[in-house]
Amino acid sequence: MIRVLHTGDWHIGQTLRGFSREREHDAVFGCLERLVVEREVDALVVAGDVFDSQNPSGESQARFYALMARLHAARPAMTIVITAGNHDAAGRLEAPRPLLEAIGVHVVGNVRRRDGAIDLERHLVPVRAGNGEVAAQVLAVSYPTAACLPPLSSLGSERRIGETSPIVAAVRDLYGQLFEAARPRLAGLPLLVTGHLHVAGGLESEGAERRILVGGEHAVPADVFPEEARYVALGHLHRAQGLGGGQVRYCGSLIPLSAAEQPYRHGVTLVTLGAGAAEIEHIEIARPVPFLRLPASGDMPLADLGDHLAALALDPDLPLEARPYIQVRLAREGLLPGYRAEVDRIAESFPVRVVDVRVTVPPRASVEIVESEAPPPRLSERDPEELFRLAYRAKWDEEPAPAHLDVFHRARAEA
Repeated sequence: MIRVLHTGDWHIGQTLRGFSREREHDAVFGCLERLVVEREVDALVVAGDVFDSQNPSGESQARFYALMARLHAARPAMTIVITAGNHDAAGRLEAPRPLLEAIGVHVVGNVRRRDGAIDLERHLVPVRAGNGEVAAQVLAVSYPTAACLPPLSSLGSERRIGETSPIVAAVRDLYGQLFEAARPRLAGLPLLVTGHLHVAGGLESEGAERRILVGGEHAVPADVFPEEARYVALGHLHRAQGLGGGQVRYCGSLIPLSAAEQPYRHGVTLVTLGAGAAEIEHIEIARPVPFLRLPASGDMPLADLGDHLAALALDPDLPLEARPYIQVRLAREGLLPGYRAEVDRIAESFPVRVVDVRVTVPPRASVEIVESEAPPPRLSERDPEELFRLAYRAKWDEEPAPAHLDVFHRARAEA
């Protein structure tokens, strides 16, 4: 029996509305260290987006490498497999590979070929049981950039039958090539395959995850992965969820990376590989900092915000990094222009960090009363972040990424 801890989408270095997440990352990484020991983990798989930026700060890189050293010290025989996501710079992630491999860390930044053939030595990682014998294999695949995919001109027409696009066919062909190269070495051992992309049917987080598949495509079907895989460890979507009968799975992120993720049960997935089907367990990780919605359901008049904040009964001396994140949901009725500034003014009296303010727009009662409805709100009445999101979607036909929102909020603060 082999135990694999599936995690991903760490986004080290991320900020939320300008607030640092360093304290939260340190706390959840401490949980990872304890879990690999308590659950006697044989392999840790990180399915992409290690960093939030392709140019991570020195502090972010130091945090990552220190974690690798601590994980190795906590579980010396454990194999660690890390793949690049769309947020990662593949070359930067792979650069210290010789040093990392000395402590059992295998990094895959891009699909590697040698003389046109898959370089299997870079992609197939053996996992050893307690007795030292190889008991499973990990086929490590990073985010499929255009350079990673087979040339579209090389795809035979038979491979495109039933495909929605050549790009989907190319992703299928890539995984097919990787598996065919790995097949002779499997010897009946359980196979775990990784991926960092959007699989059709996966639920997105609003404003947090980019539509990343190259060629204008959004998602691939779950059957692009080899049927022989006992488990497919995915990254990119931040909600923990299973697809394709549950064996194709997103572990989700360790912390909420956007306000839309407030309801999620963040954590990791423990996969046990043996003779039969993989056993899958979601292990929830407690949030280092509360993320609250006010009110808990529905909406409220702006005048009630102070009462809701007071009811939290928070310690007024809470340090900034320990203050809870707050979502605010306001009723449209009676809301005056400049309400966002008023929210900030009220919140200043409490040890909280407001990261999301939205206004509920009531549905139209019926077609017959359209002419008697109030006119649409003026520009001055709209939340600036809402307007930025609308403008971004109109320009790029996708949601702004967290990095875009961070730049927007910094520019707004300086205006």
